[in-house]
Amino acid sequence: MLDAATTVGGTSVALDREHGEVYTQRWVVDLILDLVGYTDDDDLSRRRLLDPACGDGAFMVAAAERLSSSCRKHGLTITAAADALHAVDLQERNVTATTDAVTAVLQADGWDFDQVAAVVAGWVRHADFLLATDADRFDVIVGNPPYLRLEDISTEKSDAYRRACRTMVGRADIYVGFYEKALRRLRDGGALGFICADRWMRNQYGRALRGLVTSGFAVETVVTMHDVDAFLEAVSAYPAITVLRRARQGTAVVADTTRLFDATAAADFLSWRSDSASTEFTRPAFQAARMPGWFADQEPWPTGTPSRLAMIEEITEGFPLLEDTGAGTRVGIGIATGADAVYLTTNRIVAESDRLLPIAMVKDVTTGTLGQHDTFLVNPWEADGSLVDLARYPKLRAYFQRHREKLTGRYIAKRQPDRWYKTIDKVDATLTGREKLLFPDMRMQLHPVLDVGTLYPHHNLYFIVSDTWDLRVLGGLLLSDIAQAFVEAYAVRMRGGTLRFQAQYLRKIRVPNPESISAEDQQQLRDVFARRDREGASRIARRLYGVSHLST
Repeated sequence: MLDAATTVGGTSVALDREHGEVYTQRWVVDLILDLVGYTDDDDLSRRRLLDPACGDGAFMVAAAERLSSSCRKHGLTITAAADALHAVDLQERNVTATTDAVTAVLQADGWDFDQVAAVVAGWVRHADFLLATDADRFDVIVGNPPYLRLEDISTEKSDAYRRACRTMVGRADIYVGFYEKALRRLRDGGALGFICADRWMRNQYGRALRGLVTSGFAVETVVTMHDVDAFLEAVSAYPAITVLRRARQGTAVVADTTRLFDATAAADFLSWRSDSASTEFTRPAFQAARMPGWFADQEPWPTGTPSRLAMIEEITEGFPLLEDTGAGTRVGIGIATGADAVYLTTNRIVAESDRLLPIAMVKDVTTGTLGQHDTFLVNPWEADGSLVDLARYPKLRAYFQRHREKLTGRYIAKRQPDRWYKTIDKVDATLTGREKLLFPDMRMQLHPVLDVGTLYPHHNLYFIVSDTWDLRVLGGLLLSDIAQAFVEAYAVRMRGGTLRFQAQYLRKIRVPNPESISAEDQQQLRDVFARRDREGASRIARRLYGVSHLST
């Protein structure tokens, strides 16, 4: 149950702020039941379904209707399904509402009142799902778990939840615990189907949950529904339907919907999903694609259109990561000083010449080639990583003494007062004099610039060095739209569409093995890099990756 009062973005609606309750449209409930395979052509009396936060009973009512139909099709009485449905809720009023709604549905379908009363009494109970100690297993778990931040509940309760749910780390929302508890209670082959905020797939607090999913479960279907009227009230919660199964990972279906997605479009999606011969499907209401697998780690899962995600997954399966210790390829960030006003200078006489290290700034790489630099790092580090002895450098000592108040006021200096003139980062002597590709942090597009070994990068620049790549060849490859697609799938996008080209995102790029690129292609990549020819780089890259076109 998504809580409009705790969502991010858009206009919130104050509903049940304390318990995170927003209820689900019936057609969305039916879609989820279809996706997990809970249909009346099966003998549903033999399958156990759980709704761990039943709210007003939307999922239980729909499940009871299907169960009732299944019993009639298989010649069974409703009492044969006494162990088929289960629901819990923290609120007694919700337990009562769900019990009444399910009872009314079964009575309307003609079942005996006493039989209905007997089975429904055992189906719905008052409990806190996250703290329950019972370990019953289920074939199907469905629902709309609460979306409530831990800081919005009491410290005592939040601490209890964290102890009970190991994936609730950092600023996790309550729904993370519902995913964990539900997954652990699935039988082999059992499926979970939730409609819930999808932030856990990409942010830091979802890391442990992603690890749990990829360690023993399959991502079967993800339907992103950010603009869909999926709830009975208007909320802004970035919801997605996620179907996970206790099974080995196989193909995965992803869909991205528009505001036109409704019951009719959902039926079209289900029809396409059952057609194993089709890999992609596009309609005004949604795009969908079938992927060969899923992203098998706890790092943030990429975002993008289904066809783009399918392309990224295919490339991920076939090509190694850009950063490869075996190949000697490393991604890093330039030096952070903690006091740029002191450590960066254009004055060549403030210290001894061997204490002035030419440094590359963002302004130096704007055009795509290194301009004439005029900035130096006043360098307090020896090549072996130790701090210099100021007694050996009188000009340097005098310079730092003039700025001692500013330098000693830094947190890092207060922690190590005897090393008060150190920068936050050490100078990495192995970078000095070495060829490297430099990347400014914030740009619209990947912007690799070659430094032949004359400059040291500032912390607003990221770098790539390699023992195996000709960096002009790699630079050409990184100008391509395929390299750009990888960063777009993972990176934080700022206001106006600007991307953060940070090391963690550059490391996500997949590249061919350098030795697999022909001499002709290598020369062409050098040429397009020299010309800053992105279109030419993209044509070569698509051939090397075996991609006919870049999926939108």
